[in-house]
Amino acid sequence: MLDLKSEVLSPGEAVIHVAGEVDMNTSPKLRDLFKSASAQGLKTVTVNLAGVAYMDSSGIATLVEMLQILNKTKGRLVLKAMTPQVKAVFEIAHLMEVFEIVE
Repeated sequence: MLDLKSEVLSPGEAVIHVAGEVDMNTSPKLRDLFKSASAQGLKTVTVNLAGVAYMDSSGIATLVEMLQILNKTKGRLVLKAMTPQVKAVFEIAHLMEVFEIVE
């Protein structure tokens, strides 16, 4: 199960709060939420991963896609509060240096 909440902080900036499991079945929901947010012209999107217990390669692919879309528009994708389980996946995939990651 996946729980998503989007919060607009200011014009051009939003936080997406993610809780649950981001996998092949749920990652399209995250992708759809991001696409609707990016359609609003957001320049900075922070993805709060504090509630994510599990993420597979499809979740990683969704975040990579989000990063690519924002890079094309000179935007920023920030990943926040990674759980140890998610951090391990990013380390194995050598993605810690690719993303902007904050505690």
